[in-house]
Amino acid sequence: MMEYLRPFAPRGLMLIACGSLVSMTCVAADDVDQELEPWQQAEKTEVWEPVPESVQAPAGGEPSDATVLFDGTNLDAWEAEDGGAAQWRVENRAMTVKPGSGGIRTREDFCDVQLHLEWRTPEDIAGMDGQDRGNSGVFLQERYEIQVLDSYENETYPNGQAASIYKQHIPLVNASRPPGEWQSYDVIYTAPRFDDAGELESPAYVTVLHNGVLVQNHVEIQGTTEWIGAPSYDEAHGCAPLYLQDHDAAVSFRNIWIREL
Repeated sequence: MMEYLRPFAPRGLMLIACGSLVSMTCVAADDVDQELEPWQQAEKTEVWEPVPESVQAPAGGEPSDATVLFDGTNLDAWEAEDGGAAQWRVENRAMTVKPGSGGIRTREDFCDVQLHLEWRTPEDIAGMDGQDRGNSGVFLQERYEIQVLDSYENETYPNGQAASIYKQHIPLVNASRPPGEWQSYDVIYTAPRFDDAGELESPAYVTVLHNGVLVQNHVEIQGTTEWIGAPSYDEAHGCAPLYLQDHDAAVSFRNIWIREL
């Protein structure tokens, strides 16, 4: 009968045990609890360790434990997608895609992260619509894309609009601002896990806020981003760079920082 006295046993089982020879122990324990002051009873569920590390979080700035990937001055944290120096333009504390130069990726690899970045699509939209208006993308681990697009009064397939997980998840709402205005993404990302044989143990998950509005709520990433065909996890991988896409549009980025989780 002693198994009924385990701390996780339901109260009903405790009462059954109290009908046996150990009933005096149960009653005594209840009496002790009844005799405690409320603050003493509350202390029983207080947990004092571990103490979270202090992080400074200034208004409008990055947390003190963040890695700053772009502060408006240089592309030192980035390289061209094929290696070598990144060729995008840096001016007015922003970096802008140089169409035709290719995407850029971080020199550092990342897995689980919190990411913040701000982006702006070109103001001149004459003769452009759909996927031709301010197209770029933020690729987590170089494989899983959060779409960047001018989706302000711009019709396209919803699983390819701004803040979609491209060709996988439609955003909950369209929080887009007009072209030429700065917008923000805040991303919480859990990388996929693979076993020693290279088989998928758990998929990636992502949460996205677009301009402070929740648009992807812990959605499952179904595999690598594909323009044609279905996504899949055909290739096991570890941590990898953050990648920004050159899709032949002069999209700008600024205030990029990342926290490893």
